[in-house]
Amino acid sequence: MASSTQALSQDEIDDLLSSLGASKRKPRGTGADAGDFAAMDEAGGASEKRSYKLYNFRRPDKFSKDHLRALQTIHDSFARQLGLLLTAYLRMNVEIDVVSVDQLTYDEFVRSMPSPVTVTIIEMDPLAGQSLLGFSYDISSSMIDRMLGGPGQSEQKPRELTDIEQSLIKRIIDKSLECLEEAWHSFISVSINVIGMEDGYNLIQVATPGEIVALITFEITLNNKDSGLMSLCIPYPVLESVLNQLSAQHIFYRQNETVSEEDRDLILSKLNYAKMPIEVFLAGTQLTVSELLDLSVGDVIKLDRPASSDLLVNVNHRPKFYARPGKVKDKLAIFVTEDIENEETIEGFGING
Repeated sequence: MASSTQALSQDEIDDLLSSLGASKRKPRGTGADAGDFAAMDEAGGASEKRSYKLYNFRRPDKFSKDHLRALQTIHDSFARQLGLLLTAYLRMNVEIDVVSVDQLTYDEFVRSMPSPVTVTIIEMDPLAGQSLLGFSYDISSSMIDRMLGGPGQSEQKPRELTDIEQSLIKRIIDKSLECLEEAWHSFISVSINVIGMEDGYNLIQVATPGEIVALITFEITLNNKDSGLMSLCIPYPVLESVLNQLSAQHIFYRQNETVSEEDRDLILSKLNYAKMPIEVFLAGTQLTVSELLDLSVGDVIKLDRPASSDLLVNVNHRPKFYARPGKVKDKLAIFVTEDIENEETIEGFGING
């Protein structure tokens, strides 16, 4: 029996080529890696979405992005207040900026810090645990030099501070903690107490090596030339009890709540003495440039409102009232007749063409 041949259509040829390409893909049982599985997903081999996420047990993320943003907000305020205070105290220009807000393990934090460094161990009551505030040596020595009457230059070779120098830098630390306490008041009222001071982090153990800490790093610039770092290390257990409140939105509402009714009344009473310009307009008109240039003595300009109409009163360059002209003894005066609720209703005064 003779065999018959049949030509393949173009659709059948395309199906054969596509099946050949699919057979070359690596099957799941041959050690395919995550990249191969991703390729299979794109080709239609696996349509289900990944139902897991990567988690590093050695360095877990305990602070969310919202937590870190809230810490940034708190310490931006701290940096501004401390910069102004030190500028007045040291009588030199001091600028402080938040460089970064990160989370890392306590062991990584200790190993990343220079030595020697002035470290203050603090407690933020009612928060449990201890935190660390550190000044790099170049900043500490610059401030001490300024406090002793010098220009505020740092020593080139780092060394441990003497007892006298420690007592001087403690004044700066006390002022820094006052500003820190005030800045944290926008989130939670804390009372910051100094537990001790050290010349390095190696002998301080406020957290276990693998514990996650929040590290806020500041750059301090003195006289627009010398600069150094200040760091604030807050272990996770310190913030754990209030972590659900640590958000930028909570801080915003907290800032509004901190203004009492008495404070509002005091602010308003102070505003009563603020001065603002008041202008009174009789009428107006519009002229072309050529008409303005042709004006001479004796010319009469027709205004856009009759003489018997009300005047326009502008407060702080905005129309607020209508008024009538008059005199009080020998001085000109106006009598307010009506409030202006909608500026679009104003006619004349050179506003309408």
